[in-house]
This record gives sequence, C-alpha cells and structure tokens, in this order.
Amino acid sequence: MRLVRRVKEMQSISRRLHEEKKRVGFVPTMGSLHDGHLSLIRLARKMCDTLVVSVFVNPTQFSPSEDFTRYPRDIERDKKLCESEGTDILFAPETDDMYPEDFSTYVVEERLSLPLCGRSRPTHFRGVTTVVTKLFNIIRPTFAVFGQKDAQQAFVIERMVRDLNFDIEIVVAPIVREKDGLAMSSRNRYLSPKEREEATAIFRSLSGVKQMVRKGERKTSPLIKLIRDEIARTETGRLDYAEIVDTRTLSPVEVIEDDVLVAVAAQFGRARLIDNIIIKKDEL
Repeated sequence: MRLVRRVKEMQSISRRLHEEKKRVGFVPTMGSLHDGHLSLIRLARKMCDTLVVSVFVNPTQFSPSEDFTRYPRDIERDKKLCESEGTDILFAPETDDMYPEDFSTYVVEERLSLPLCGRSRPTHFRGVTTVVTKLFNIIRPTFAVFGQKDAQQAFVIERMVRDLNFDIEIVVAPIVREKDGLAMSSRNRYLSPKEREEATAIFRSLSGVKQMVRKGERKTSPLIKLIRDEIARTETGRLDYAEIVDTRTLSPVEVIEDDVLVAVAAQFGRARLIDNIIIKKDEL
C-alpha cells in the first residue's frame, strides 16, 4: 500500500491510472476507521482494479462549536486497517494542502442539504460537497462508495454528481451495526457506558416504526411520536429531529405512499448520533 500525503502526487498517480484505463474505486473517510468503514472498503475492493481510500478530517464541515479539534484521529491504526483490507493507495493530505490560506471557493447544493441535519448544521453540507468535489477532482475515481448511515449526505452527493455532470458512479452501502443495533460511528467512542446503553433507543425506535408499518400504519404522525417517546424515556438522550421524508425530495410526508427515509438525530452526552431506515414502496 502506498501512502500519499500531497495533492500533486495524488493527481500524478490519478493521471497515470486514467491513462492505463484502470477502474478506480474510492472510499472517502475522516479516519478513526471502524467496521462500518471497512465494509465500504471491502465492497469497493471487489469492484475495482485500484482502490483509493482517503483519510481527511475536513475542517469546513464543522461549525466553530463542533468537535473538529477533538475528533478522533489515529492515522497509524488507519494505515494498518487499510493495508489489511487490500487498499492500494491511502490518501491522507495535509489541511494546508487541501485548503490554502486564501481558499475562497465552495460548492453548494441548495435543496436536499437544507432539511434534517442541514437545519442543525447549516454550513455542514457546504463543507461536504466542497471537499468531495476536491477529492473527486484529485483522485478521478470510476466510482465512490458512501454509507447509508449518512443517508442525507449520500443523497446530496448523488444530486451534486448528477447536476455537475461528474462521470462517477455513486454506490451506497448498507448501515453496519453493533450487536445491539447501534449504528457504527467514530463518535460512539464519546459515549459513557450509560449513554452507550441508552443510545440503543435510536435503533429500537426505528425498528418499532418498521413494525408499525408492517402492521398497516401509513400515517407518519404516530410513527414520529413513537421515536420521540422512545428517546424521551432515556435520561441522557436529547432528540434533535425525527422525520419521515420522501427519498427523492427529502420533504416531509404525512402518509407513506412511496419510498421514504425515516431519519433520526439525537444527542447523547457529547455525541450527536444519526441513524435511519428506508422503507420501500414494495414493502407497504
């Protein structure tokens, strides 16, 4: 595995891979890798000639009050994990190489990025779309793999790729969970033992929603109430949002008639956790 630190070096490698007509798979990460990330890497490895994984804690997607400085970083461990999974190139650029001092250009998606996490984190998706655009331009992948846990992010990236005519396939991989259902996240390590136990209320509420839909419930208000009540029963949890939205527009729906995203964000101690399920029309 080759570790690349500089943008120009990665661009030179990318040009060569493009000239050789290699199928390049790409998995963007912020590091602190866990089994959720590794599932994306394994999926990409099966689909490409050359696999590139990036590790970059992107400052532009954090607000001043968020956890950029304390976000977990362990590049040596990440290197070992990437190498063990057959990664060809680990791209771990320096911040000043990605964002020079006079950086002033951003990429903004103006519809799907506004609801859900966009309300709580108004500058977040501008940072995501900007850094992903930069990474796409540097690496020039054939396809890129994102996780469904960050469902809104995946929808925003798919729209950006469509609207800006990137010749890149976006692959969305399933959520990987702990044995008790908690979605894997680098921020889970912020949780105290009590918070960790109570955070399972998120997945429990989503499972309850799925059961109610299977039993015939189509109105979203009682489904959202179930989520709110489940989080409210915890001592350490504080709900940010619980919404059921159309998967094409991310607009709230009152009655489930088509594919919907059931999305939850909640704060447990220092950790803001997100999770979701997608209910397909053919499941109704």
